[in-house]
Amino acid sequence: MNALLKFITCGSVDDGKSTLIGHMLYDAKLLFADQKRALELDSKVGSRGGEIDYSLLLDGLMAEREQGITIDVAYRYFTTERRSFIVADTPGHEEYTRNMAVGASFADLAVILVDASQGVLTQTRRHTRICSLMGIKHFVFAVNKMDLIDFEQEKFQKIQKDIKVLLAEFEYSTAQMIPVSATEGDNITKRSVHMPWYTGKTLLDYLETINVKENPAETGFTMPVQRVCRPNHTFRGFQGQIESGSVSVGDAIKVLPSGESAKVTLIYEGDKEVQTSATGHAVTIQLDTEIDVSRGCVLIRDTSLNVNSMFAATLLWMDDVKLLPGRNFLLKLGTQSVPATIMKIRYKIDVNTGEEVYADAIYKNEIALCEISTASKLVFDEFEKNNALGSLILIDRVSHMTSACGIVEHTLNRENQLTWHNMDITRSFREEQLGQTAKTIWFTGLSGSGKSTLANELEKRLAAMGKHTMLLDGDNVRMGLNRNLGFREADRIENIRRIAEVSKLMNDAGLIVLTSFISPFAQDRQNAREIIGDAFMEVYVSTPMEECERRDVKGLYKKARNGELDHFTGVTSPYEVPQHADVVIDTSKFSVEACVDQILEQLKNQL
Repeated sequence: MNALLKFITCGSVDDGKSTLIGHMLYDAKLLFADQKRALELDSKVGSRGGEIDYSLLLDGLMAEREQGITIDVAYRYFTTERRSFIVADTPGHEEYTRNMAVGASFADLAVILVDASQGVLTQTRRHTRICSLMGIKHFVFAVNKMDLIDFEQEKFQKIQKDIKVLLAEFEYSTAQMIPVSATEGDNITKRSVHMPWYTGKTLLDYLETINVKENPAETGFTMPVQRVCRPNHTFRGFQGQIESGSVSVGDAIKVLPSGESAKVTLIYEGDKEVQTSATGHAVTIQLDTEIDVSRGCVLIRDTSLNVNSMFAATLLWMDDVKLLPGRNFLLKLGTQSVPATIMKIRYKIDVNTGEEVYADAIYKNEIALCEISTASKLVFDEFEKNNALGSLILIDRVSHMTSACGIVEHTLNRENQLTWHNMDITRSFREEQLGQTAKTIWFTGLSGSGKSTLANELEKRLAAMGKHTMLLDGDNVRMGLNRNLGFREADRIENIRRIAEVSKLMNDAGLIVLTSFISPFAQDRQNAREIIGDAFMEVYVSTPMEECERRDVKGLYKKARNGELDHFTGVTSPYEVPQHADVVIDTSKFSVEACVDQILEQLKNQL
């Protein structure tokens, strides 16, 4: 029997993906008697006038059956006499592209359906591109609904030519085009009598016999550490799955990112002690010396990986909120999780032509090459060399939703030209010299809420206490440091990032920093907190908008409501209310002095 084949079915909406797999299972007699009977009964009230609706085998959600579309990924496991299979039936609708990408991430082969009556569509191109992005090298294009074009060879050949033009953009190992009819069963498990001109294999026969083993030159040993096992004080083992190569007792291995070395003394697969283990096995490894190894480290032998904090990656953006440079996320790669920032969008890729197109923002389901910077050094490799250590996801720091998936293209060498210098005069020395603890008090709220007034009064009170401070006000900073920035969303993100970096430098100087900025986006405030660290304290000035408008001496709210001002927070641009601010103050209810007293009470014993 051939090795297990994991494959995905994808394509545009209503191309017949679920019907094709359902018909394959039915014709190949791979259903239990009760499943077959249930399918026949369900089909009596289906969409085919009482005839068997094979898609019902995979579309299990009520919404899927009502709408006649696939929404979630449906996995099916089946075995024929020649092979075992796992198939992921994925949605074709653009809205569910992220679900399709999840299915593609596990597959060795993609079966992409093309409607014979419509030909190659935008979604066909998008799915092919995503499959290639996820590392799939084997493609089957099932040209479905041949019965709707009277099984004409000429029309199939035209679609076949279009597919070959599409594939010219990608690197792939095998590609097969098969004309089929999912509803009638032509060329799925048995050869079609309607298409004698097609002499190739049926779909099932092709899937049973294709070899998807790439057999690359053997690479060195790599194992991301997932867990440190300490059942007692005498045993310390490092657990994870071997992603490439093999390891044996006595081998000398290196730990990244530290670069320390040790020898392997014990290897366990489960509770069984072994002398050697290889790719795909989950193991526990014990070393001969006590070195610093934790989750996220990578054990290697006879190979080299990148240890860097800057790289270029191709991303599939899956969030409803657009991607802008400066956005901060949690990046997960292998077993590593680190804060990361999108430094630059180099270009997006046109789904239809494959051309590189200039873009300053990326929208849902678009693919782009971006430069990424992480908060600490990351162990990674190019995706082409190591899938496990070259694939990543980005998680929104506020909503915790997966915003993007992607692959590492190459490292950015510019970081190798930079070295962080540790100075003899440290922050703690400066704090001791000034007699205070450095802090950043970050005021956020709508325009007119009273941020600047409160920050100014707080600074006077701190100065009277003998504290050394610096107040950074939004308007003042924009007239100097950030005078090159406008008020578009991307500019606002960069404005806040720069302020956070400046605040951190001033904290390193031992100063207490007060900032007064609207900073409307929760993700940007979270980014500022990440940059500044434990010294960060968020003060939300929660004054209601009605009161803010009443105080508006500049008339900005009125201009915004009249359409004279774009991107004005609260009117033409959103303000995301802090959910976990350290201090919440409504200046419409309390005097300035009382509000400052409240902040100082929170700061008590911290300065």
